[in-house]
This record gives sequence, structure tokens and C-alpha cells, in this order.
Amino acid sequence: MQFFLYVTDFIVPFLIVSILIYGLSAETGVYDTFIKGARSGFLTVIKIMPTLIGLMVAVGILRASGFLDYISGLIGQFTGYIGFPGELVPLTVVKMFSSSAASGLLLDIYKEFGTDSRIGLIASISMACTETIFYTMSVYFMTAKVRHTRYTLAGALLATFAGLAASVVLAGMM
Repeated sequence: MQFFLYVTDFIVPFLIVSILIYGLSAETGVYDTFIKGARSGFLTVIKIMPTLIGLMVAVGILRASGFLDYISGLIGQFTGYIGFPGELVPLTVVKMFSSSAASGLLLDIYKEFGTDSRIGLIASISMACTETIFYTMSVYFMTAKVRHTRYTLAGALLATFAGLAASVVLAGMM
């Protein structure tokens, strides 16, 4: 285990040096290419900023208004029957929109139930194996100018439910 910890300390510096060596050996303007990529990334951030702000405001409104708790209470009545704790419904709903807001809810769950509780384990695993569906779709499809998403939402929701089911099963094994 100590070997892996030692190796992980050097992975990022190794990748950076490898890229520099490759770029220099290929006689590429490494610094100019880096600046060009940084400029492109900055312009992408500026383009997606309104979407980011809109999603953060929407999640904040849902939390502050109590609507999220209301919906979670309704859905939570049914999820308990299949083994998914109703207390995790708000986390699951918010995670579909914002990972940072879901992290805040995750900390609240840890404070209330503990990190080693069944609910804490399910929450941790579900955070790791689900995606911020609506954020990802809005940002990437907007950036790529995709108009027809076809089955993306259905597939993403199916993958999220599979991840949630796996989190319940895996937490039961621990």
C-alpha cells in the first residue's frame, strides 16, 4: 500500500515532464501551444458561465424554498420499500443538477448519520457512481451546439438508477 501512495505522489509531475519532453522532441512550441489551449479553455469557461450560474441559483432556490424537502418526502416514502433510504432522496435529486451542492448535502448527511452508517456509506458510493446529468448535458451540448440529444437523458437516468442500486448493494456488503 505504501508503494501506491509513493507512486501517486509522482504521477502528475511525471505526466507534465513527459508532455514537455515529447513536445520538445517533436519540435513543437510547447509554451505557445499551452497558451493557445489555456486561451481556448478560458473562452469555454466564459461561454458556460451563464449556464453554471443559472443551475446554481436554481438549486439554491429549491433548497431554500423547502420544495426539495417536500418532493423528497413524497419520493422517500416509496424508496424505502426497495432499500434506498428516503433521507438520501434530496442528495440524489440535487446531484443530478450540481455536484458542489450535493457535496454540501453529503456533509449534512455525515453530520446527522455518520460516515460509517449505512446511510453514509450509500451516500458516499452513490456520489461516486452517479453524474450531474443536467449540468453535463446543458454545458456540453451547449458548447458543442447539439440540438437533438436523442436518448441521452433516458440513458443517463438509467445509468444513475443503476448506480444508486449498486450503492445500496455495495453498502450492504460492507
